[in-house]
Amino acid sequence: MRNITANTTPTPTIRGIADHSWQARGLCHNMPAADIDELFFHAARNRAAIDEAKSICGRCPVKKACFDYALDNEIRHGMWGGLTEAERRPWHRKVAKRLDYARVKAAFAGRDVHLSDAEREAVTRHAYVRGWSPERLAHTLRLDLDWARDLMRNAAHAVADRDRYWGQADETEPADETTEDDDASPVQVPRQAQTDSLIAALRKAA
Repeated sequence: MRNITANTTPTPTIRGIADHSWQARGLCHNMPAADIDELFFHAARNRAAIDEAKSICGRCPVKKACFDYALDNEIRHGMWGGLTEAERRPWHRKVAKRLDYARVKAAFAGRDVHLSDAEREAVTRHAYVRGWSPERLAHTLRLDLDWARDLMRNAAHAVADRDRYWGQADETEPADETTEDDDASPVQVPRQAQTDSLIAALRKAA
């Protein structure tokens, strides 16, 4: 796992795929194995065990890290992050489309984070706007250099189409000012970038 020591900004809480240090802070960490099996790997209709496990998870300081761990590692059995197998099933189905900007920031901070397709695309577009080289993107995302070049080309087209669309929609709106040398946090995307109409327009332009 890579470590960036020169970064003076607050370190993201997400550390990396191989980092299990969060588990030691879980409320279930030192519980007997038999109790863990009974509560967190319970029978499907054991409401008493489910309610007790949810009560423990609800007070746990690493609840989100536990949930993310189950999604990243395709763990579908048992209770993780306070959710049962059935409750996590919809999240597993849409995990490839997850867009968590805390993970995007962690990737820019040099963390080895398991990114979804949407998060990887966000990193690529932010990297292009910042003027990153394909070599730097390949190193950050652990990609083949040719693949990184293709991603950069796609990002260039997407950003150009986005700017062209915004120019037609509102020519009086001032352009956002960003500093290319500011690597502390990802470039802020205006709110209208999240609208369904813009997403549909970008898909047609692509």
